[in-house]
Amino acid sequence: MSMKEKLASIRARHEELAALMSRGGLSGQEFSKMSMEYANLDPVVAAIVEYDKALAERESLQELLNDPEMKDMAGEDLRGINKRLPDLEKQIYMALIPKDADDTKNVILEIRAGTGGEEAALFAGDLFRMYKGFAAKMGWKLEVMETSESDLEGYKEIIAEVSGRDVYAKLKYESGVHRVQRIPKTEAGGRIHTSAATVAILPQAEEIDIQIDPKDLRVDTYRSQGAGGQHVNTTDSAVRITHIPTGVVVEMQEERSQHKNRAKAMKVLLTRIYDQQRSKLAEERASDRKSQVGSGDRSERIRTYNYPQSRVTDHRINLTLYKLDDVMRGESLNEIIDALTAEDHAAKLAELNS
Repeated sequence: MSMKEKLASIRARHEELAALMSRGGLSGQEFSKMSMEYANLDPVVAAIVEYDKALAERESLQELLNDPEMKDMAGEDLRGINKRLPDLEKQIYMALIPKDADDTKNVILEIRAGTGGEEAALFAGDLFRMYKGFAAKMGWKLEVMETSESDLEGYKEIIAEVSGRDVYAKLKYESGVHRVQRIPKTEAGGRIHTSAATVAILPQAEEIDIQIDPKDLRVDTYRSQGAGGQHVNTTDSAVRITHIPTGVVVEMQEERSQHKNRAKAMKVLLTRIYDQQRSKLAEERASDRKSQVGSGDRSERIRTYNYPQSRVTDHRINLTLYKLDDVMRGESLNEIIDALTAEDHAAKLAELNS
C-alpha cells in the first residue's frame, strides 16, 4: 500500500468510527474501544487535513500565476506554501509513529553497581546525582525509595521514584550498562580503571495495568539493618514481599514504618512484574524491529563516560559530547536523550515507509 493509500484509509476509518459512535446501540466496552481508536487517529487526520488544505491552496496560487495583476502576490504566497509543505509532511509522519502507551507514566529508577567493586558503587552514586539533576531541570519530583550504600558512600543499589510529565518518554532510553573510565579515588598509582553500573527505567504500573491475587504473595517482616549488619530499628519494620508465581522479590527497609515500607515494596513489585510482561511482549516483537535504540535491553553497554578526556559516548548512535561535567550534573543529558529520541523516531518512520 502506498503512503497516499494508507492516508486515505486512515481518513476513511476515522469517518467510519465517527458514524458508528453517533449511531448508538454500542455496548460500553465497544464504545470505549472505538473512542480510543478514534482519539488515536485524530492527530493523524488533523495533520492530513492541514496538508490537503495547503496542497489545494498551492493549486489555486499556481493558477493565479497566469494573472498579470496577481502574479507577484501569488508567487510570494506560493513560495511560503512550498516552504511549509515539508513541515506538514513531517507532522503527518510524526503522527503516524506508533505511540508507546507507557510514555506518560512515572518511572521506577533502579541503579546497581556492576563490575569494578567500590569504584562501581561510587559511579552508581554519580549516575544517581546525574538523574537527580536532570529531574530537577525537567521539573519532576524524585523520591528515594531504597538504598544500599557502600563503604565509601557510593551505592551498591539505589531505587527511586521519578514522577512528572512524560517521564518514561524521556528516560526510557537510559536502560542499560553505563561504563566509566577514570582514575579511582582508591587508586594510588594513578592508573585509569574501567567499571560499570546498570540502570533500569521501569514504567510505573498502575492498578489497571496489572492485577495481583493476594494469595500469590508471601510477606516477611524483619528488623532493618545498617552497615555491618547492625540493627538500626528495634521493631520489625523491614518488609520482604515475594510474588510466588514469578519469583519476583522486593525488600524495603528505608522507612521506620512497616506500613510505609510495605506500600513502597508493593509499588516496586507491581512495576517489576509489569516490566516482565512488557519485556516478554517486546521480545516477541523484536524480530520485526529493525532498530533497538529504544529496546531497553539492560544487558547492553549503551554509554561510556571517559573522565580523562571529559567525553561521553553513546554507542547506540555513535554520539560523542565533550562536556562530561555538564552531562553528569544533568544539565546536558537532554542533548543525548533528544538525539536518541530522534534516531528512534527516524527508524520507526523508515519502517512505516518500507
